[in-house]
Amino acid sequence: MLGRIRTAVLWILALLFIVITFNSNEPYLVRLRGSGHAALLIIGLASPLLLLLSGRWRHGFSGRLLVLTWCLPLLALTSTQFMFAWRKYETFHTPPEVARLLGRHFMVGYTSLDDAAALAGQGLIAGIYVTHHNVRGRTAAQLHADVARLQAERVRAGLPPLLVSADQEGGSVAHLSPAVPNMPALATLADLPAARRTREAFEMGKSQGRALAEAGITFNLAPVVDLRPNWTHNRFDFHTLINRRAISSDSSIVGDIALGYVRGLDASGVRAAVKHFPGLGRVAADTHHFSAELETSAGVLEQSDWRPFRQVLDNSDAAMMVGHVVVDAIDRERPASHSKAVLDGLIRGRWNYQGVIITDDLVMGAIYGGDLCKAVVEALNGGADILLVAYDGTQFHRVLACAKTALAEGRIDLEALRRSDERLKRWMPRDQGPVAANGSADRSAVPSLRRSRAD
Repeated sequence: MLGRIRTAVLWILALLFIVITFNSNEPYLVRLRGSGHAALLIIGLASPLLLLLSGRWRHGFSGRLLVLTWCLPLLALTSTQFMFAWRKYETFHTPPEVARLLGRHFMVGYTSLDDAAALAGQGLIAGIYVTHHNVRGRTAAQLHADVARLQAERVRAGLPPLLVSADQEGGSVAHLSPAVPNMPALATLADLPAARRTREAFEMGKSQGRALAEAGITFNLAPVVDLRPNWTHNRFDFHTLINRRAISSDSSIVGDIALGYVRGLDASGVRAAVKHFPGLGRVAADTHHFSAELETSAGVLEQSDWRPFRQVLDNSDAAMMVGHVVVDAIDRERPASHSKAVLDGLIRGRWNYQGVIITDDLVMGAIYGGDLCKAVVEALNGGADILLVAYDGTQFHRVLACAKTALAEGRIDLEALRRSDERLKRWMPRDQGPVAANGSADRSAVPSLRRSRAD
C-alpha cells in the first residue's frame, strides 16, 4: 500500500512539474525567473536519474513510463527557454526602420537595466515603466542614475528621450516608495470645501511631481478617477482594490481633485494619465485575472462615471489610460483597450479627445489570457497611442512579434499610426516627443520587414 501511495505521489508531482516547466516563462510564474529556473533545471536533471538509481526502470512498463514522464519537464523547460531566447533574438534584430515605426508605441517594464538600455538604444520602445522591484533597496539618486543611463543611450542613438513612467498614486499605491516619498491618498481631500480641495490637490501634485522629477520620472500613471463603488469588499477583486484607491463616489468631487492634482504634476514637469476608463467602480471582476463587463447604459455612464474623465481631459494635457473592461453599450465583443468603437468612435469621435491614449497593462488576465496578438493589432489600429507591457516586461518580445507579423502581413493601419504619431508629437514636450521630426509613420518599413522575414 505504501508503495502505491509513493507511486501515485510521484505521478502527481511529475504532472505538476510538467505544467510548471511548460509555463515557466508565463507572467503568473514570473517569480521563478533566474534562480527559480536554475532550480527547475536541477530538479529536471536529478529526478530521472534518481528514479533510475532507485530501480524504477525495472518495474515493468509503468515504471519505465514514470521515468520517461519525469524526463518531460527537462524537455519542456529547454523548449520554453529556447522560444524565449529566440523571441528576444528577433526583437534585437528588428530592422531599424521597423523598430522606430512600431517602437514609438510601446512602454515596457524592465528587470534587467542592460536589456532596457538595448531596447532604448535601438528605438524599440518609447518609454519604460518603473516599479517597486526596480527601486527596492535603492535611493532616488540611484534611480535617477539608472534613468540617466537609459536616456544617454537615446542621445547616442539620436532618438528623443524616453518617457519614464510609474504608478505613484499616493496612499496604498506608491510603487516607488520609499525611494520617492509617498503622499496621502487623494481621497483624504474629498471632505474639504470645493475651492480648498482643488488647491490642496494642486499642491499635492506639485510636491509629488518635484519628487518624481528628481528621480527621473516624467509620466505618472495617476490619478485614479474611477468612482468609488458602493461595496467595501469584493471576493473577486484581488489586486484592483478600487474601493481603496478611488477618491469618492461623487463625480464632481473626483473631477475637482483629479484636475487640481494633474495641474500640480504638470507644474513640476510631470505628465499625468487619468485611469481606468471606462471606470471600474461598477465592475465586479478583477481584470488582472478575469474578463469583465460594464453593463450600464452609455447615457448613465456619461452623466456619472465618465464625467471626471471629461472634466480632466477637457481642461488639461493629461493622457488617458483605457482598461480591459467590455463596455456592453458600445462594443460587446472586445475590451475597451482594443475596441475601435470605444477608442475611435466614442473617445476620439464623440468626445473629440485628441490627446494620448495608453492601454492598461497588456500582461493582465483579461488580455493575456485571450488572443494577445489580436489585442495588440486592434489597439494600434483602433486609436491607442501607447501600449503598456508593465508587470512582466519580458512579454514585450511576444507583443512586438505580434506587431511585426501583422505589419509584414499588411494588417497594421499605417494611417492610424500616422495619426497617433501626430498626437504623440503634440502631447510630448519638444525635446521628448517619441516621433520623428515629420511626425509620420514610415511606410518604407513594410517592405523591409518583408525582406527580413523572407531571409
